[in-house]
Amino acid sequence: MKTARRALSEWSPNVTRDLLAGTVVALALIPEAIAFSIIAGVDPKVGLYASFCIAVVTAIAGGRPAMISAATGATALVMVTLVRDHGLDYLLAATLLTGLLQIGAGYLRLGDLMRFVSGSVITGFVNALAILIFLAQLPEFVGAGPVFYAMVAGGLAIIYLLPRVTRAVPAPLVTIVLGTALAVWLGLDLRNVGNMGELPSELPRFLLPQVPLTFETLRIILPYSVTIAMVGLLESMMTAAIVDEMTDTASDKNRECRGQGLANIASGLFGGMAGCAMIGQSVINVTSGGRGRLSSLWAGAFLLFLILVLGEWVRRIPMAALVAVMIFVSVSTFRWGSIAALRTNPRGSSFVMLATVAVTVATGNLAEGVLVGVVLSGLLFAQKVTRAFSVTSSLEGATRTYRVGGQIFFATAGAFHDAFDFREGVERVVIDLTAAHFWDITAIGALDRVVLKLRHQGVAVEVAGLNDASATMVERLGAYHREGAGLSSGH
Repeated sequence: MKTARRALSEWSPNVTRDLLAGTVVALALIPEAIAFSIIAGVDPKVGLYASFCIAVVTAIAGGRPAMISAATGATALVMVTLVRDHGLDYLLAATLLTGLLQIGAGYLRLGDLMRFVSGSVITGFVNALAILIFLAQLPEFVGAGPVFYAMVAGGLAIIYLLPRVTRAVPAPLVTIVLGTALAVWLGLDLRNVGNMGELPSELPRFLLPQVPLTFETLRIILPYSVTIAMVGLLESMMTAAIVDEMTDTASDKNRECRGQGLANIASGLFGGMAGCAMIGQSVINVTSGGRGRLSSLWAGAFLLFLILVLGEWVRRIPMAALVAVMIFVSVSTFRWGSIAALRTNPRGSSFVMLATVAVTVATGNLAEGVLVGVVLSGLLFAQKVTRAFSVTSSLEGATRTYRVGGQIFFATAGAFHDAFDFREGVERVVIDLTAAHFWDITAIGALDRVVLKLRHQGVAVEVAGLNDASATMVERLGAYHREGAGLSSGH
């Protein structure tokens, strides 16, 4: 009974809200899917079919309820050269291989690596994405007249004021419906969805890529598939973490990896390109009330219904209404509190956040920004740990005792070695490691060099206070203890 209730809650804690939220997402997906198809150099139907397949499959197989996955700009950018040089069939083959790689990543539990992404990187990622979403709307303003500006302003007014009156219907949906009705009724000359590209008029069909099954084909598509898989999983894991925080719920990152893989395989088999989670659409879904898998499933299914059955009406949706929705998403996504926190947060954390934002916005590549942020976080952490390392010593008769504190690893191994005086001429040295911990083979190697060098000088050496984990590493990897040096546990 509890399992049934949990499953129902995961699928749809509120059916009405999930359906309405999914409707808003489906409407907003159409122009983005077309735009990403154009970026990749393929027909608009490739992106639209991909968005349908990926949204539906991840809703069922993914590990994060209420998250929206579809064709994305991050993956489309990787495909440009492949499509230009080899054509659509090679893109579909690369999409299938991408899915297999992501499924493998899920079974290897690579989703657990999200634990190593710091809060500063996530904040930088979110802020950069908000900026990119806003910047993506600016081309729509170029050459637009006062009517366009008025509709955008009116749409934003509806989005921000309607919730004060009622939350029964998502304000972005009202904005899109009213904007379309007004444009049609008044015959306004506004750029609309139909101006972006031709909508497909038939269901996606099952097909296998027409490529030779040779190592040459694998050589061509493998680099693209690996890159798409990495970029897609990184963006999906980051988006899942953000939705986790927004909804105060947990998700299964490894299941999400496998779900993304299955979705990309389905997309490739039905003429679509590879995709991943979309933070902008996920934010729209959550802020519109979507909480369950039903909202994601409905977004994909209703998207297909819109383009095949209501295509004539969808073509008339003014871009001004969608721009208003995306500006709202941008403003809602940006973490405004992070600006004030720059004064109070540690300088290192603020630097990581700002660097993540700068690299992401400058390159337009979310994956590059996050990778830079992760590397910087690791370097700053290593620097902090290094500062906490210390070695003190005392002399009692002919015995010198060295007391080591902190973490011994590749960054502190050199300082550990240099802290010893090998020419003092004492008879006995005690290395007290009660307050220290050894982490890697570099640290064990430094301990070996110290002990063996002292022994070479004729000094008796005792290593004392090793904790169990460090002692295990020394016994497995160290050389000095096998040659007779004293080794005693800290327990």
